[in-house]
Amino acid sequence: MQSSRFVIGVIGGAAAVVAVGALGTHLLSGTQSTTGLDAHSTVTVDGHKALSGDIVAGRAQSRYHPLPWVGDKVSDVICPTGLKAVAGATVTCTGHRSDGSTVSIPVSVVKASADSVTWKFERS
Repeated sequence: MQSSRFVIGVIGGAAAVVAVGALGTHLLSGTQSTTGLDAHSTVTVDGHKALSGDIVAGRAQSRYHPLPWVGDKVSDVICPTGLKAVAGATVTCTGHRSDGSTVSIPVSVVKASADSVTWKFERS
């Protein structure tokens, strides 16, 4: 009787560790961000408010490989222009993998307001 309780406890503990790990991976591997539009982050693209390309590139680079088992590590990410603060707007940024190959990182605006932009990028 005592040993079956022990086995059940070990199995329950292992399941809890796996669940917490999966939740942590999910939370850290997200590719969506909301960024405020202020004097330091805002540029103009085609007459529209836009999020600076440097900010988009930095955030995409830091979140592209948040954990060793999620995504590839990229460096030197560059976005050719700012990301217009208009829902549906897109830009494709470019980065480099550790093996030297180039990776395209599509970025799109999910929603935008006068004060912030919610955007996401795709891992390839």
